[in-house]
Amino acid sequence: MKVIKFLTFMICSISFAQTGTIKGRILDKQSEISLLGVAVELIDTSTKIGTITDENGYFVLENVPLGRQVVRITYLGYDTVTIPNIVVTAGKSAFVNASLLESFAQLDEVVLVSKPNKRQAVNKLAAVSARQISLEEVNRFSGGRSDVGRLAANFAGVSAPDDSRNDIVIRGNSPTGLLWRLEGVPIPSPNHFSTAGTTGSPVSALNTNMLKNSDFITSAFPAEYGNAIGGVLDLGFRKGNIDTYEFTAQMGVFTGVEAMAEGPLGKKQGSFLVAARYSLTGLLGVGGAGGTSAIPNYSDVSFNVDFGSGKFGNLSLFGIIGNSDIDFLGDDVDDTDLFAAEDEDAFNTSGFSVIGLKHKIATGDRSYLKSSVTFSSSSNIYEADRYIDKNTDQERVIRFTEVDNSENRITFSSLYNTKLNKKATLRVGMLVESFNVKSFLKDRDKQADNNNDGDPDFFTFRDIDDDFLLFQPYIQGQYRLTDKITFNAGLHSQYSSLNEQFVIEPRASVNYKIARKHAVSFGYGIHHQNVALPLLFLNESVNGSLVQTNRDLDFTRSEHYVLGYDLNIGRNWRAKIEAYRQDITKAAVDNFPSSYSSLTEGADFSFNNNRVSLVNEGTGFNHGLELTVEKFFSNSYYGLLTTSIFESKYAGSDGVERNTPFNNGYVFNLLAGKEFKIGKEKTNLLFVDTRFTMAGGRYYTPIDLLASKTAGFEVLQEDAAYSLQYDDYLRLDFKFGIKLNSKTKKRSHQFYVDLQNVLDTKNIFTKRYNRLTNNIDQVDQIGFFPDVGYKFQF
Repeated sequence: MKVIKFLTFMICSISFAQTGTIKGRILDKQSEISLLGVAVELIDTSTKIGTITDENGYFVLENVPLGRQVVRITYLGYDTVTIPNIVVTAGKSAFVNASLLESFAQLDEVVLVSKPNKRQAVNKLAAVSARQISLEEVNRFSGGRSDVGRLAANFAGVSAPDDSRNDIVIRGNSPTGLLWRLEGVPIPSPNHFSTAGTTGSPVSALNTNMLKNSDFITSAFPAEYGNAIGGVLDLGFRKGNIDTYEFTAQMGVFTGVEAMAEGPLGKKQGSFLVAARYSLTGLLGVGGAGGTSAIPNYSDVSFNVDFGSGKFGNLSLFGIIGNSDIDFLGDDVDDTDLFAAEDEDAFNTSGFSVIGLKHKIATGDRSYLKSSVTFSSSSNIYEADRYIDKNTDQERVIRFTEVDNSENRITFSSLYNTKLNKKATLRVGMLVESFNVKSFLKDRDKQADNNNDGDPDFFTFRDIDDDFLLFQPYIQGQYRLTDKITFNAGLHSQYSSLNEQFVIEPRASVNYKIARKHAVSFGYGIHHQNVALPLLFLNESVNGSLVQTNRDLDFTRSEHYVLGYDLNIGRNWRAKIEAYRQDITKAAVDNFPSSYSSLTEGADFSFNNNRVSLVNEGTGFNHGLELTVEKFFSNSYYGLLTTSIFESKYAGSDGVERNTPFNNGYVFNLLAGKEFKIGKEKTNLLFVDTRFTMAGGRYYTPIDLLASKTAGFEVLQEDAAYSLQYDDYLRLDFKFGIKLNSKTKKRSHQFYVDLQNVLDTKNIFTKRYNRLTNNIDQVDQIGFFPDVGYKFQF
């Protein structure tokens, strides 16, 4: 009741004379050079507001009415672009960045193209299986926890029926097949509590308030992307406000407590943007969120400093620094904890950082050179002490596991982009990554007692400090045969000093607009990826010596085929169908007949530590059909329906075709949301969003209970690997809140309540052997959980 009274007071105390500002930059889509004199005007409103861009492509629209607005961008000789759903608030300027495509029409004509820009990727060469993701989507969708990984789970082809982690499973691939990029360079997993070789975790270290519109690509990606076989999340930081200072304060259960500042820097249209977060659960000293009673502590700082443009080009500094730790104490957990055991005390610390310097300079009115040097690092330390004969007179404690991993990476990236003419674009580049990998793993898990001391041996599985290079040159181009037919083609190559393997990968796609509302596309590509580093550096005891028998493994190879059909149902509607096939070879498998394959790794915090002397003889395939029906936000509501029907199989060294653990079979998502204008001038908002997800259960390997009791640890029936399937996954989320604009000052407030798994569905997390009770326990995922948040912008 007090909350309702407070919200009522806030609504009543606000008038609606306040206006907002829209700012942005306009570029040529092919050359990515700024355009001078582009007309930008507000439409669909009685207020006539317009302006033109300056010599650097920037524009400002002031005194814009609050609410969702539509901007039209026109330039002689270029297709006109209409951008809807620009959210204008009192507390913060709205930013719009757009790229215009030179028209095939005569220069004295204007070709009108009215469509939401999310239909196409930011990267003009990503022509198939690609979509644009926006900051608004990340923060709007219910159940998303302001997490880019969980946002991606709503899109066709992505399966993520795991409430405890944000792993992105694309078209049946292991999540390790994903490439994370920030500002054009590969980065380690940008997550708190991440571990070596994985790409997901419970909590993201990416601050979504920092992000600009970015790309998510699920198949046959362009030639500039390498060392990945599953997909690409290509993210970028937005630029800070170049005219005025703005601030944001925010709080949420998963995002934590946050402060952000931005504003102008120098006299050359430079700016700064910096944000810092700390876990709310850590500050309050309470656990119970995310599937464990332990208290997670995590913090991160993100920044993007743009020093402006001059005769020597544009220079910017960007980065993320994050740290996290959590202690699992056996006395404080029970058998329902997703990550801990009752007879262990475990201590986990992790770190993640990226710091990059980027330079871009125009080399003419149609081309530019962009280069960057980046240092990135990821680390995790894990120590576990196990109680033997706990709660008895014979109770004692032994060190059971020690992990100390770090990966340091120096990356140099450079690309040259030129617009040859209005039909042709060429891009040439290279990427050099210098890795230093330190990995130490000592563990008693599943070890024999060869020294007869009464405990499993404490075996050193990894103990390395190694360096290697990964070199990736590429060339790609685009040719617009007509205004209806566009070809993209390129070559990517990859060389690793670790295995001394060199590969060449052709990539190609074609888009054909059959009619105004109909288009088809086809894409093909060969892709390679390193076997996960935790597997490459495993030790094997050979004649009494420890040898890394996996380090010379070849790249895993993947061949992608994709066919798509797009239909513009209406002005703000679209439908898309894609069929795909992916054939995988050279996966790492045992050198004797077994069911194991590296294609089954990556969906947990650790990898198998007993897979040595592996060979590149494993195969696999993924194929399926995807449907997307999307209603872009208009008339105060939106909708998104995605569904995928797919099959994901693999074969180990025994030649038997099996389900991968990621072969859910189907995924169905339905999202919808609506805004209700309130107040005298209808500029404040009540909003509701909902999300419904269904997916087939994951396949798993049955446990041999008798063998587990005899061994004292979990023993799987590996000859029946992934032969059983969990029950279907089902979840309903519901989010509601209010957005309020200040009476006379530049301020805005937002409150929300996100009811996750509102039906309290008991989805299965895992079935595991309980060594204390000698039973097989079923552990369920996170049930009903309310997330609340508040944002203040000024």
